[in-house]
Amino acid sequence: MGIDLSQFHATFLEESFEGLDVMESSLLNLDAGDSDSETVNTIFRSAHSIKGGSATFGFDNVAKFTHVLETLLDEVRSEEREVTQSIVNALLESVDCVRSMLEAQRDESDYDEAQVKSVQDRLEAILGNSGSVAEETVDEVVSSGSTNNSEGWLIDFKPHLNMIQTGNDPVRIIREIKSLGLLEVKTSFDKLPDLSEMNAEDCYLSWEIELYSDVDESVVREIFEWVEDECDLVISPLSSEIKTEETSPVEEMLTATEVAPVQTQQNPEPVVEPEIKKAVKKRTKPVGENASIRVGIDKVDELINLVGELVITQSMLGEMGRNFDPSNIEKMMDGLAQLERHTRELQESVMRIRMLPISFAFNRFPRLVHDLSSKLGKKIELKLSGEATELDKTVMEKIGDPLVHLVRNSLDHGLETPDIRKAAGKPETGVLHLNAYHKGGSIIIEISDDGAGLNKEKIRSKAVSSGLIAEDEILTDEKIYDLIFQPGFSTAEAVSDLSGRGVGMDVVRRNIRELGGAVDIVSKEGEGSKITIRLPLTLAIMDGQLVRVGNETYIIPIVSIIESLQAKKESINKIVDQAEVYKLRDEYINIVRLYEIFDLQPETTDVTNGLLVMVEGEGSKIGLFVDELLGQQQVVIKSLETNYRRIEGVSGATILGDGTVAMILDVPGLVVMSRAKSSVNEDKVA
Repeated sequence: MGIDLSQFHATFLEESFEGLDVMESSLLNLDAGDSDSETVNTIFRSAHSIKGGSATFGFDNVAKFTHVLETLLDEVRSEEREVTQSIVNALLESVDCVRSMLEAQRDESDYDEAQVKSVQDRLEAILGNSGSVAEETVDEVVSSGSTNNSEGWLIDFKPHLNMIQTGNDPVRIIREIKSLGLLEVKTSFDKLPDLSEMNAEDCYLSWEIELYSDVDESVVREIFEWVEDECDLVISPLSSEIKTEETSPVEEMLTATEVAPVQTQQNPEPVVEPEIKKAVKKRTKPVGENASIRVGIDKVDELINLVGELVITQSMLGEMGRNFDPSNIEKMMDGLAQLERHTRELQESVMRIRMLPISFAFNRFPRLVHDLSSKLGKKIELKLSGEATELDKTVMEKIGDPLVHLVRNSLDHGLETPDIRKAAGKPETGVLHLNAYHKGGSIIIEISDDGAGLNKEKIRSKAVSSGLIAEDEILTDEKIYDLIFQPGFSTAEAVSDLSGRGVGMDVVRRNIRELGGAVDIVSKEGEGSKITIRLPLTLAIMDGQLVRVGNETYIIPIVSIIESLQAKKESINKIVDQAEVYKLRDEYINIVRLYEIFDLQPETTDVTNGLLVMVEGEGSKIGLFVDELLGQQQVVIKSLETNYRRIEGVSGATILGDGTVAMILDVPGLVVMSRAKSSVNEDKVA
């Protein structure tokens, strides 16, 4: 009876992805002319392991491709072939190809066979030439899998359902293709639902486009690189003759869209821009990705020991319950305290199992910086520190895209080109620094650069012209920098494939806020900028302060609380209609009456008879007026939006020890609501 090898597929794929990460990291450290045998051997061993495993498990396409890759690496390893930049680039693209094929195998989906074949042809072409000069010639001919087709291209363009929601317009993309030559477009309505089931924010159409032009395939693909994660795309050569009709069917559609463009939602919620285009077509995040986690044996041993202690305590209490004697009350209370301690330790141990070093998120950036610095013509040194800092796996997965966008912004907007830096008396090579560390119950992530910094006057001028602020409005530096997080705000003079569309920074803040975090910016013009992200270590459990408002109990995250105090009448001031502020150590803080926000009957409406809980969020402070502080405890967070719907000022819910449900307050959300109320009152006065 044969062994079912499919049971080992998940383990092989997981190890292969780790091997590919090692290959990519090593290749980024391999420079032209470098003959570091250890680095080359590391790359070779990873490729050899993937090839052998692929052949064993019947992944013939992967085995065939990695055989060619391994042959080239073997020649480099034996010093038969000198390392050139062309070879390094080809090997990096090969890593992308192998990753794409393995992901397709894992997700039972398709990969771009034409692109993989193009890269394989490139490797074979390099192997067929002996000199580095010939290799560079090959690099020019087949760079990035680019091919030329004198007749044209057949483009199968199938947007994902949520493409319009991300701020991308399919018609704009078709208009860009139209600029390359003559078009013939066929629209597919196969997925169009009944009107009653239609969501106006979804994209149900797909297109088959025939482009009659002699442009390279890479030129066509470049148009789609902004949405490559949000569509299924197949580009293949046309074999038919070029048509000569004066007007293609799509021209009427494109002309019509000049009058009536495709409508998207009023405030689109675009996802953070994807990473720089890889050599292989990317897809949406697969279901199986990050489905497992590796845990150190020390954490497992600790967990087993704690469970043993818990079982012993439970047995002791069970024995007392069966032979209950009032004289043993004190002993039972000690047992319950011991049970509470063991439960707390068990909870913390389980949470540590989900903690991963942030290097898992940082590891993508060396490749990103390598590719973008070449594309932008900049010299950039990437520094990483604090990679061993741990945070929850869920937080790590959700912070990845905002980090990518912030790094791209630093590379594109912040760091200057070598000639500009040299003229400013700076080193030609700019420095981008990613740092992570723990502070209190949070993790701090800093993205800093020594670039041009933010231009306050330019930001202010753009905000005035956009109607975000009045021309005579006086703003602090922090308020000016905060403007870049407004939806649609951009100071870029031209739209590029990296930035300038005005979609992104507002989404970065929104995504970070959804994680219960905050982001702020410090910048000095001509010297650089630093963006600081503050995140909770976990999304599952938090320390909270219970407060009472009327008959309701609410929970305020401990990390947001500055202090609690009994209000003094002389420190309370009412300004601008109903707005109230409290003077605390020469600082005026807005008072937010929670009973007004949640429409409750309070115990008292006199601020001096209740308590003010001073909290901080979104870089501002507010004082929450409550009737009473009840105590502190750890709470298990339940998503209110998943189980009910989103409520302003509330981030989630939890179940208390007595079985009642308590709302967890969204401090950053309350700060924003307080600002909005203040703005309304100021408008009334004006």
